[in-house]
Amino acid sequence: MPKTLGDKRHDALVAYIKTCRLAAGLNQAEVAQRLGVYQSHVARIESGQRRIDVIELIRLGEALGFDPAEAVRNLSELKA
Repeated sequence: MPKTLGDKRHDALVAYIKTCRLAAGLNQAEVAQRLGVYQSHVARIESGQRRIDVIELIRLGEALGFDPAEAVRNLSELKA
């Protein structure tokens, strides 16, 4: 199986997370505080340098106010 970093779906997820953060009026440090991680962790997610696992996606949804299941449904509609 090919690596997912840089995959079209991964890139779309990263863009969606960043869009949700900006729409929530939060900076990376504020999101990091909500997640209990360092700001650099959020920066690596948003720059596409870090793969996002299912649990992390759920936590990001809680922190940013989006439905992770809906995000996955939207990603599944993209052609790889």
